[in-house]
Amino acid sequence: MATSETATTVGGGPRLSVAERAAAGRAARRKAPRSAHGTFEPPPHRADAVDVITRQSGTRLQELIPIRYGRMAQSPFRFYRGAAAVMAADLAGTPDSGIRVQLCGDAHMMNFRLLGSPERNLLFDINDFDETLPGPWEWDVKRLAASLVIAGRENGFSDGERAEIVRSAVRAYRERMRGFARMGNLDVWYARVDETNLHALAQGALHTRGRKNVSEALSKARGRDSRQAFEKLTEVADGHRRFAAVPQLITPISQLMPDQEREALDGQIRALVEGYGDSLQTDRRHLLRQFSVVDMARKVVGVGSVGMRCWVILLMGRDGEDPLILQAKEAGESVLAPYAGAGEYGTQGERVVAGQRVMQAASDIFLGWQRVQGIDDRERDFYVRQLRDWKGIAEPSRMEPRGMRVFAGLCGVTLARAHARSGDRVAIAAYLGRRDVFDQAVARFAESYADRNERDHQALTDAIGSGRLAAVTA
Repeated sequence: MATSETATTVGGGPRLSVAERAAAGRAARRKAPRSAHGTFEPPPHRADAVDVITRQSGTRLQELIPIRYGRMAQSPFRFYRGAAAVMAADLAGTPDSGIRVQLCGDAHMMNFRLLGSPERNLLFDINDFDETLPGPWEWDVKRLAASLVIAGRENGFSDGERAEIVRSAVRAYRERMRGFARMGNLDVWYARVDETNLHALAQGALHTRGRKNVSEALSKARGRDSRQAFEKLTEVADGHRRFAAVPQLITPISQLMPDQEREALDGQIRALVEGYGDSLQTDRRHLLRQFSVVDMARKVVGVGSVGMRCWVILLMGRDGEDPLILQAKEAGESVLAPYAGAGEYGTQGERVVAGQRVMQAASDIFLGWQRVQGIDDRERDFYVRQLRDWKGIAEPSRMEPRGMRVFAGLCGVTLARAHARSGDRVAIAAYLGRRDVFDQAVARFAESYADRNERDHQALTDAIGSGRLAAVTA
């Protein structure tokens, strides 16, 4: 029998003791002192942010690009949401401890929200994984922190209020990671923030209005499901249930292109749905096959994702009142790939799904992926999930400083749990330590990066104002 000194994990790597892992974490401070995370100095030859964004647009549906620019131009926070590629390049030049985890890649505050678990419980978790890849854990923390400052500025919060909000997030991340370092692997894997935790947090940390907002958000999230989407997004036309057109946002396939091309696209989307079922667990594949595709439409989604090919697909089960609405979204290369590596998966759809399954406490039962050949004969990767499954979205503009501080802490806890599932939580916890050195440093970084983001946002609005870029509001 192998001794503890020579044992390996199931994956084949060396099995280090807890003490060895902690020592490695503390040693990483020599490579990247915790205080060093407080500075952000863009390199002299930093790529122009507008150039980065327009290069991204080159591979997207060109008729939708003005919507993307219009959304990003609305505010510095909206710009930030769409500028993950810009920040990825910036983060690549910042200090990191060398400890890698599965990254969300776009961990801004609005990508933390309420979601439904397969057991029909409400959970608070990360939602968006388009950019997920293994990389330095600090990158997610800094993207979250900067988003809090940018949102706080738009709300008119003071310097001190914003600093405390960021410190709340990073402190929660640090303390929760230290807690996870003392837990067994299975306990970490099963950890989650559920409705009971949220009610308890609200009771202990919020005033009456804040507690009421939490209760309302939980109730509202339960109503955002396939049934609600079915009633809101579809109509009966000529005796058949179909997606209703929403100008610039939802375009039924019947309105997209000439008949011959439309028939080809219809067939390819149906093949996508059928083929993607192979990526599901056996029982969920069995459930999917009890539904039939009825209609499909193109949907404009998000801010940074505008222009990516995205389809909503209406399926019916037992009868005309048993809907399932799936969303199939194009998956391109992660914005982190030039700096963190391409990853281990053969398709971008599988990369997204695998990262989501690792980081989330519980994922959508219909989450899967498929590669398809488009009507232009180009292969494209997609990932598929339910359009809505008990989703509740934060509204930063409605938050007061106290509420955003509590929300920030909740995001920090959730991000720590996601990172602890894939990375060396003992080493990260030892690197962070008991003191708030890292917390304070990230608060300084976030303010500095918010300044940079405002200048980049102004550059975009200038490009639109000069006529260099076309933008529309939608």
